[in-house]
This record gives sequence, structure tokens and C-alpha cells, in this order.
Amino acid sequence: MAGKQRPGAIRKAKKGPTTGTGGHGRKALEGKGPTPKAEDRPYHKAYRGKELAARSAAKQPSRGLRQAAAGRRGKPTEEMVTGRNSVVEALRANVPAKTLYVAVRIEMDDRVRESLQLAADRNVPVMEVHKPELDRLTGDAVHQGLALQIPPYEYPDAVDLAQETIEKWKKGYINNAPLFVALDGITDPRNLGAIIRSASAFSGHGVVVPERRSVGMTASAWKTSAGAAVRVPVAKAANLNSTLKTFKDMGIYVLGLDGEGDVSLPDLTLAREPVCIVVGSEGKGLSRLVRENCDQIVSIPIDSAMESLNASMAVGISLYEVSRRRSGKD
Repeated sequence: MAGKQRPGAIRKAKKGPTTGTGGHGRKALEGKGPTPKAEDRPYHKAYRGKELAARSAAKQPSRGLRQAAAGRRGKPTEEMVTGRNSVVEALRANVPAKTLYVAVRIEMDDRVRESLQLAADRNVPVMEVHKPELDRLTGDAVHQGLALQIPPYEYPDAVDLAQETIEKWKKGYINNAPLFVALDGITDPRNLGAIIRSASAFSGHGVVVPERRSVGMTASAWKTSAGAAVRVPVAKAANLNSTLKTFKDMGIYVLGLDGEGDVSLPDLTLAREPVCIVVGSEGKGLSRLVRENCDQIVSIPIDSAMESLNASMAVGISLYEVSRRRSGKD
């Protein structure tokens, strides 16, 4: 029958232009670009690990920042000696040690075996840690699977040390007059270690270092002192010039070492008195204010072809001369 559609029939669309999307579906055909890294995909476990690491880093500043912050708070910082040669040499020299860290499954050699034996002999705790942890502890230094933690050096106050030494001398507890060495602008720990060694050899009672812009008791200084740092205290001076003035008020003569001194070392007459010998850096020498606070400027006669002596060598020669005169061998 006309006008009726046969059941199951499909009406065909007319040919010709039809209404389109206007390009709205074009973006769906462009794709989503390259696959993101695993750590950038929120549903991946690597992403969660990255987030945890970021939060941990935010809470704990880097090793360098931790040390700097500790220094600003006035707290001493600990030092890590890294590398097999350095560690075994530090243990041989009886450098104070807090903990010996050894990497898990470390490849044994003579240095590692000796380090472990020395640590056992000195009752130094040995901690076995994985390499990533050792990297973190050493600030990513080259450690070769071995690191030694050095405890902070406990500096006595320079004025307190001088006062105690003078009292012991006056009471007859020590035979020689107080003898100190003060460092002005010296930053090489090996110089400090050598000066401590000379002070020990010639009956010195202490070495004074300024609190700022000066060398401190590092592992290198301990090693160079060859164990003498156990016998000769290294004291801190908050302000070297103020400390030298206080020394003078206590009756300690302050002698500065300089190539253009007023007094030649062989003509030194104050050797038998309480003395503090001040030495400056090899390049700059004594600073102006320190020079002004000295009772005498002493020079060491040397060949004119030699411009200057190393600071530790100059101190060693001066201490020898003081010791010689105190023993009556003029």
C-alpha cells in the first residue's frame, strides 16, 4: 500500500552535502604525544617515589647546608675522611675516630683489612652500609667503600687556657714558663699540624687559633701532628687582638715573627719569660692590628736569596731558640 513503509526497510539518506562537525573532532585524531616518563605518571609507583624523595629533601637540607647551619649556631661539625689510603693513614696516626663505615660486599685489600684491624684494636665501631647510604654520608665524595667519621674537636677558650697555665706555673706544677703559639691568618691544616708537633717537641703549652677565617683541627691537622695534638691543646680566640691584649695583661709577652723585625732571634732576651709567639701566613705575614699588639717583632736571620720561611718552619726555629735559652745553653 502506498505511503506505508515495509517492515525492516531502511530509509536511505539523500545524496548531497550534510551537516558536519565543523572540525571539532580534529583534535581527537592528533594523538596525545609521546608517553610520559614513569616518574611523571601519577598512577605509576615511580611517581610516588619521586614525590616522597622531594618531600624528604625539603625537610632535610643538603650536607653542605647542614654544616653551614651548624657553624652559624656555634656547634662544631663532624668530618668524614674518605678513601682507603686516607682512612688507613688516619687510623695509623691515632686520629680520634667515631665510626668506621664500610660498604656492603666491599672488595678486600690490605688497606681495608688493616683499617678493620686498627678499628678493632681501638674499639672504633664499624658500620656496614650500602653504597647509596655511604654516598649520602660522604656528600658523594670518592670513598672507595671506606669512610671514617671524625668527632668535632673540643676547643678550650684561649684566655682560660692561658690563665690555667699561669696558675700551674706559679704553683710549681710545671717547670717552664708558659709558652704559646698564636696563628694569624693561617688556613692550611698541615701548617697547624706541624706547629702543634713543634710545640710538643719544645715544651709548648698550647696553640691559639682565631674563631674566624682560620684553620681548625681537621683530620689533616691531626695526621700532620703525628699524635702531638693529644698532648698540646688547640684553643679558640673569639678575637685574636683582644686575646693578645689580655695575654699581655696577664704578664705574657707577645712576640710577632716577621722578616723585618726589630729584634733578631739570636738576640731575644724575653725567652725565659711567659711568651706567646705569633706567626702570620707566608704570603701576607702579620696583620696590621696584630703587629701593633706585639711587644716585639722578631726576625729570623736567613740567606738573602730566600724570601721567607714557611710558617710552621719559622715557628719550629723560634721554639727551638726559646727552649735553648730556657735550658741555659746561651
